[in-house]
Amino acid sequence: QVPVVAVMTTGGGTRALTSLLGNLLGLQKLDLLDAISYITGSSGSTWTLSHLYQSPDWSHKDLSRPIGEVRRHMTKCKLSCFSLESLKYLFCCNLASPYTMPRRSLGFALSLFLVNSQKNNHKLSDERQALNQGQNPLPIYMILNIKEDYSLSEFKEWVEFTPYEVGFLKYGAFIRAEDFGSEFFMGRLMKKLPESRICFMKGDVLHCENFNCMKAYFIFNIIQTLHIATYEPSPPARSHELETYLVTPECGIMGIIRQILTERVMVSKFYNFLKGFQMHNEYLQSKNFCIWKDTVLENFPNQLTETAEFMCLADTAGYIDISYPPLMRPERKVDVVLHLNYSSGSQTSPLEEASKYFLKQGIPFPQIHLSEEEKKNLKECYIFEDAETPEAPTVVFFPLVNDTFRKYKEPGVERSPAEMAQGNVDVSSIFSPYCLNSFTYTEEEFDKLVELTSYNIQNNKHLILQALNSAIEQKRQHKK
Repeated sequence: QVPVVAVMTTGGGTRALTSLLGNLLGLQKLDLLDAISYITGSSGSTWTLSHLYQSPDWSHKDLSRPIGEVRRHMTKCKLSCFSLESLKYLFCCNLASPYTMPRRSLGFALSLFLVNSQKNNHKLSDERQALNQGQNPLPIYMILNIKEDYSLSEFKEWVEFTPYEVGFLKYGAFIRAEDFGSEFFMGRLMKKLPESRICFMKGDVLHCENFNCMKAYFIFNIIQTLHIATYEPSPPARSHELETYLVTPECGIMGIIRQILTERVMVSKFYNFLKGFQMHNEYLQSKNFCIWKDTVLENFPNQLTETAEFMCLADTAGYIDISYPPLMRPERKVDVVLHLNYSSGSQTSPLEEASKYFLKQGIPFPQIHLSEEEKKNLKECYIFEDAETPEAPTVVFFPLVNDTFRKYKEPGVERSPAEMAQGNVDVSSIFSPYCLNSFTYTEEEFDKLVELTSYNIQNNKHLILQALNSAIEQKRQHKK
């Protein structure tokens, strides 16, 4: 009779990293964290999860401490990340890594840049310690497997990562988390490679959508820090043009950094553990493969994934900025999903696109109906459900908006005139300090975003409880 509850988060760079902390703090204050079975994340929100799950019982402790740790790194100057010592350490880690591709260093560089996990040897499988007593929700990290010569509309396959296993939803094929990246053939482990530290994984499974904005920051500060590049001024051909410079790296570290910055960073390669996998001869007719048929290669099973040497992994934001698919596996029987949205652009588009996608796939999911006027003036929380389809989860949708927080510092507690400025949090305009190319917040900006997202959860306790009670009633009716 107890409903299965999940938290579904989107990407959104440092905005997602910070906002998820506030949302979880709000759920903790409502004593609802222990009612959650799953937390899924993609891109920026996975940074929060990978940070929290280093503590075996994080959801049972006051979240103020981990929030304070992230606050310290988010509000400090990032120039220290480009010190000679840090870059030497990055260079040595790249040489010691079992993966020779420079994307391994990308994740490490992002870790230095945002969460400063330089000396952190934490691995994905280590997060089992936070789950072995059922003390925390199961974290699920989401990414896409693609083919480099096909667009995402033509080919993509959902891949989920948990501390226990990594696998393709389409094929139902999974391996142990500690074996991800090793060589397989026909389901057999051929060559075991060491499990990657999670700071390297962040360059692949835990992408930041704002990495392109970070490139310019990287280039400028690395050159300024190392002072080892030669500058050759090129005189303007015409009087109205500015001078340009040819920058030539003169050492191995700069060569690797240049390769990282110029390579296509949105695709990362790992050994394909489905290599040699043979499709069932009734693949096209089998009911066991009745969902996730959303590629142009479905009619040519021998061209899907089993022949590829490498998996090509890309951020889910390139297609739909969601992490819903693992929750839609019928075995998980999710009844209520708390959709926490941090993506850029339209706040409702990820949910609308998810609804259309799942309905097209034949997966039960509520239809989303919001008028254009409602989209322009979004409330803090919405409930979407499909009473006629018991298998469809109830979705409690939290867009990232600043509505009643402007006037209330806590649910039911109005602000005094002197406190009104604290309620002024710009999360939507083009001048917002929380845009994707922002890597550093002031202490005030960080605190405001955490307080806003925590408040939005607490202020809508009645709607969350309404969804839970509705799910309980629906389970009762379905049982009858």
